[in-house]
Amino acid sequence: MDAHAEPPAFATTTEAVDENVYNSVHRLRADAWASLEEAARRLATLPRTSEARTDLDARVEELLDLLGPIESCWSSPGTVVLGELRALHRAGEEGKLTERLAEVRRARSPYETDASNTPDDATEATVGAEPARPVFEVLVVDELTPAEERSLRARLHALRRPGDEFAYELVVVDSFEDAVITSLVNVRLQAVVIGRRFAGRSRHDLRLLRRFFTGTADDDSDGNRGDEQSFDRRVRRLGSRLSSIRPELDLYLLADGSVEVLAGLVDGRFARVFHARDGLLELHLSILEGVGRRYRAPFFSALEAYSRRPTGVFHALPISRGSSVAGSPWLPEMTRFYGMNTFLAETSATSGGLDSLLDPTGPLREAQELAAKTFGAQQTYFVTNGTSTANKIVVQALVRPGDIVLVDRNCHKSHHYGLVLAGAHVVYLDSYPLDEYGMYGAVPVEEIKRKLLEFRAAGTLHRVRLLMLTNCTFDGVVYHPARVMEECLALHPELAFLWDEAWFAFARFHPVYRPRTAMAAAGTLRERFRDPEYRARYAEQQRELGENPDDAALLTHRLLPDPARARVRVYATQSTHKTLTSLRQGSMIHVHDQDFHRRAAETFREAYMTHTSTSPSYQILASLDLGRRQAALEGFGLVRKQVEQAGLLRDAIEEHPLLRRYLHFLTTPELIPDHYRTSGIDQPLRAGQAAMARAWAEDEFVLDPTRATLSIGATGIDGDTFKHEHLMNRHGVQINKTTRNTLLFMTNIGTTRSTVAYLIETLVRLVRGLEDDADARSPREQAAHRRRVAQLTTQSVPLPDFSAFHPAFRPGGATPEGDMRAAFYLAYDDTLCEYLTSNEANAALAAGRDLVSATFVTPYPPGFPVLVPGQTVTPEVLASMSALDTREIHGYQPDQGYRVFTEEALKARSGS
Repeated sequence: MDAHAEPPAFATTTEAVDENVYNSVHRLRADAWASLEEAARRLATLPRTSEARTDLDARVEELLDLLGPIESCWSSPGTVVLGELRALHRAGEEGKLTERLAEVRRARSPYETDASNTPDDATEATVGAEPARPVFEVLVVDELTPAEERSLRARLHALRRPGDEFAYELVVVDSFEDAVITSLVNVRLQAVVIGRRFAGRSRHDLRLLRRFFTGTADDDSDGNRGDEQSFDRRVRRLGSRLSSIRPELDLYLLADGSVEVLAGLVDGRFARVFHARDGLLELHLSILEGVGRRYRAPFFSALEAYSRRPTGVFHALPISRGSSVAGSPWLPEMTRFYGMNTFLAETSATSGGLDSLLDPTGPLREAQELAAKTFGAQQTYFVTNGTSTANKIVVQALVRPGDIVLVDRNCHKSHHYGLVLAGAHVVYLDSYPLDEYGMYGAVPVEEIKRKLLEFRAAGTLHRVRLLMLTNCTFDGVVYHPARVMEECLALHPELAFLWDEAWFAFARFHPVYRPRTAMAAAGTLRERFRDPEYRARYAEQQRELGENPDDAALLTHRLLPDPARARVRVYATQSTHKTLTSLRQGSMIHVHDQDFHRRAAETFREAYMTHTSTSPSYQILASLDLGRRQAALEGFGLVRKQVEQAGLLRDAIEEHPLLRRYLHFLTTPELIPDHYRTSGIDQPLRAGQAAMARAWAEDEFVLDPTRATLSIGATGIDGDTFKHEHLMNRHGVQINKTTRNTLLFMTNIGTTRSTVAYLIETLVRLVRGLEDDADARSPREQAAHRRRVAQLTTQSVPLPDFSAFHPAFRPGGATPEGDMRAAFYLAYDDTLCEYLTSNEANAALAAGRDLVSATFVTPYPPGFPVLVPGQTVTPEVLASMSALDTREIHGYQPDQGYRVFTEEALKARSGS
């Protein structure tokens, strides 16, 4: 996963390269090229008689050897360029070698444009110029002789036309193993062509690359070659492996012989089958057309075309076409700041080439269908009011008044308000606490099963409609959705699931992350329940458990659902704008519900109508369309880079002799207890690709590498002060969440090494200031500082679990669900409520009075409530609130206190 990417270890040295310190092949590649250029430059400056030339000559050869297996995965620079460089070096042409390496550096941008451009053209944009057409790479898996490879390249190159929207270059490998490794390394791949002959293991020296991808690039079990049946099986296996790694890649089969028979044998992962002798033109056109499908941004294109048309507006929006601002002497900054395109594309029209979000039939519908395919959903819906609205839509679509919903108490406040609006009877689930850091983890599957069994015992399990969880949590704890849903469906086969993936939209585009997403897990379960081997495992489980297993056995056993009864009904809400490219409030709802059209389509439509504006922002919708395009075409490379930047950030602090005395990034064992990590891997972020993949496949919870929680207690500065006074106000460093002794840093697809470097510079400056302050402190000030450090580095007030709903709001009596809606609207009568300060509330509890919250009390961030309407207030809740250092708390007014129901109101409610 490239989770631990070290800084350049050899960029300007002539010592031997220690590639073992790298867990990122991409950083190794970049630093090796930089070192090669530096070594060549130094070699060119030395006289022929210099003794230092021997070491430098050896250094250049060593780096060329190191780059050989890596560049075999790329067309550019690739092995051809490496051969040119090696020939120049051995011919003693140091000057030409240096010049050629400089050309390679200029051309080696991560996403190069048309290969026909000069290096300068490829890296410099000219204002007003037509953009160069994108260039991608196509992987060919076949045993070709050098002459056959040259012929294939020439024949495909000859098929190019000046009007082609894209261009591509070939990467040719001849084995299963090379194909898999190339798909993991080369972020520019967009298509794969599998030929007639390919070996299992690579014939090249891939020891270096195998170290990065142990366990993920193993060859097939059929040996190097086989008969027709074996070939069919091996092609399908390679196609399956490539699809699991990079599902966005278009797969094609190019073979001779009976391609008509092969077309009926290969599975649906392959776009088309071609005959090697007469199918090259169709292959070429199919490759371009396949990328073109993903490149399409139908709604953006429609909006762009609309903005260029002359119109007469006799409708809403005076700002449309810039009419109300263009000639205004009082608003010159609007057009100057936003630009005229913003206003030209602003309209309330739903015709003339545009579409209606509430009833899409044209480009918006197509844009949402493309998004569904990109994110692995059956249906996708665009939302322009953020994921807060998306959550309310799903809840209202699935939940009727009186239905029971299980929900993580620590989920975003939008879920809680949505449950109030839907009239759900709510059961709150408790996450495991991390008291030392003032945060919660995630909800163990055992806790969920315990609640389901409680309802089963009460005979009301059929009323439990929905389970709502946040994946991943604000602090980076990632669920195992397939396991959670599997075990829940074993107890309640028709339970529906809503996964709030507001901060996890990017996860679809990395092979290690992907299985932990809601849509991927839903697809996995659908396939699993159809598998005869799974049915056999289920039958074996039933024999082990017996006819009437007790609750203790069900709690401790890894349960499998009955494949004949379980229904996969999964919804995911994602804030595209948070982790992918979109304007603010651009979100999506993804659906994988096998009963959607039978049970939810109409209610979903009504809920969507209820919460969606009839005047949605077309700018947001167009940005969602473009963000989907980017994710489909370069998401893999962008997310890989994002993970790499997080590794660089961790390394920079942990390896800095000054910073590590005061700052420490929390590790997986510190945030996820041992019993949730069955793999036994304590540091999956440090253990390499294979170990990390195993932990992510096995453990109940894992830690997202792109979330880095920094422990700052040793500085003596609390999190809120550190965030506002030191980072944001003084240095413009933006972060979101803090606790009393931690800061949360998140990398995203836009994070750069320069951004990371600026953060490190800032932290070094701050810590040096702390050391200067320490030298100037008096003994009394030093003692006070030590007390602050002790307060921040010892365990704080324990985090409270959800207390309970008061009996006045417990419709079930024996089961824990609460009627939060009744409490919420009861508080609309001011005469039934009063305010109590913290001291008054503690005194009332000590006197034996029941205190019941009349409002949500929500510290922000992270945005989940400490109290909800109808919840009993306890001393633990009050103590936790008193220990908070969060400045913004919704629903709590420090000058008045907590809004609670009067004793008379509770008596009247209980009596009724």
